[in-house]
Amino acid sequence: MRRLAILGSTGSVGVSSLDVAAALKDRIEVVGLTAHRNLERLRTQCEQFHPRVAVVSDETLATDGTLKTNWPSLTELAFGSDAIEDLARADDVDIVLAAILGAAGLKGTWAAVAAGKTVAIANKETLVVAGPLVMAESKRTGATLLPVDSEHNAVFQALACGRREEVSRVILTASGGPFRNCSQAELSNVTVEQALAHPTWNMGKKITIDSATMMNKALEVIEARWLFDLDVDQIEVVVHPQSIVHSLVEFRDGSVMAQMSPPDMRLPIQFALTYPERCPGISPRLSFEPGLTLDFHPPDLDRFPALSLGFEAARKGGSAGAVLNAANEVAVERFLGQGLGFLEIPRLCRDILESHPFNSHPNLDELIALDCWARTEARLWKSSQSA
Repeated sequence: MRRLAILGSTGSVGVSSLDVAAALKDRIEVVGLTAHRNLERLRTQCEQFHPRVAVVSDETLATDGTLKTNWPSLTELAFGSDAIEDLARADDVDIVLAAILGAAGLKGTWAAVAAGKTVAIANKETLVVAGPLVMAESKRTGATLLPVDSEHNAVFQALACGRREEVSRVILTASGGPFRNCSQAELSNVTVEQALAHPTWNMGKKITIDSATMMNKALEVIEARWLFDLDVDQIEVVVHPQSIVHSLVEFRDGSVMAQMSPPDMRLPIQFALTYPERCPGISPRLSFEPGLTLDFHPPDLDRFPALSLGFEAARKGGSAGAVLNAANEVAVERFLGQGLGFLEIPRLCRDILESHPFNSHPNLDELIALDCWARTEARLWKSSQSA
């Protein structure tokens, strides 16, 4: 029995993780859950799984005197980021699934890594913001990092087919989002509703917008660089609309290993939670009976410049990833609020990235300070700056 804490249980990855836990209740015990402020969903999850503790990160809700009174009696209710960190390093937790969206998830993930836990990482921003520091800390403490993102989970599986020194390149696949065939003129008129209509994946709003701009893939390039200790020149991206091949690894003899499955996050989640074992699960199986066509195309960096920013930040290292991520989070917020055009998202990110006070070897406090700086600058950014 593996004891699981889910940081960010009310988001799409957290909900899928609990689907897996329910299906594997003879293998996985849920001992802790966290949410930002989705209390109704968190309450329902606690009623079903009876975790020891549930943490609400929004401390303003702690003043609601009736909340604890009406909470499921088997679950302690706590508030604030400190309580999340306490859960991440608790003795009765074996696996921490880090699924808090954005840079906000860094502290909880760091606490789990510092405690030497097995950490299933669905929060790519942890490695985008602080990849070298997180990997060094995991080496120091003996923490095990297992990727949950479908692309990095696929790379992890494919790497088992050879030795690391035999790897020639890693190829991350991208669906291309809803606009892969749109012209530049069409992209300039994209609405929020259009950007949220992803053709294959069902995700939260922020990740869906990132997929539409291909910033999601840019961040995954940075994550792969640190997680798998790759040179940036070893990482490539290919557009694969069917989202069946989740990533590929080429070895130096020319052999290419691909991990394939229907687009369902429950499969990579289950692999991370049961690793190194494989067991029957609830994800759909790949069927070849109706016929299966797989298309692969190079990405168009002119129409989707966000992807270039990912390679640039991965190559530069230092504070570049943290600043790019923070700028993008604000840019997406502004786009969703209809205060920024679709094509202005990567323009804003480039301006903030190029103007920031670059630090080649930042510590964690310096990264957090630069994250704050980038968010402030991104909120002040005017489109006329890139006209």
